[in-house]
Amino acid sequence: MPKVRTSKTKYPEGWELIEPTLRELETKMRDAEVDSHEGKRKCESLWPIFRLAHQRSRYIYDLFYRRKAISRELYEFCLNEGHADKNLIAKWKKPGYERLCCLRCIQARDHNYQTVCLCRIPKKNLDPGKIVECVHCGCRGCASGDVNEGPESSHDA
Repeated sequence: MPKVRTSKTKYPEGWELIEPTLRELETKMRDAEVDSHEGKRKCESLWPIFRLAHQRSRYIYDLFYRRKAISRELYEFCLNEGHADKNLIAKWKKPGYERLCCLRCIQARDHNYQTVCLCRIPKKNLDPGKIVECVHCGCRGCASGDVNEGPESSHDA
């Protein structure tokens, strides 16, 4: 959750361009946090929160690394203020993790047999027609070998 905005905070140049999108994502996050959990499994109630956190971090990442639309100062400001997950972005910069949905999917301690999440397995290595859904975040496949599917298609809901 981003820090509370105060008048003492000095915003870097370019903040006014990304602020509306970040505020919109923040509003969606608040709605997801207070959304009803009835009829859902405990883990399913957290999926919208994980998806929005991924979307917000991916937005900042794309603006800085792919589109080069924001300055380093603004990028670091967003990371320091909690608008993006710096650990997740650090993983996206490494080969093989470009499409990673969340950090829990690669933590071996959270899974049986000390491996990674099922969503990290490329679709070509799974049985044909098998639908994979991560227990932690609801991702349907974020392996780097999957070209057209991944967290972008499952997390932008």
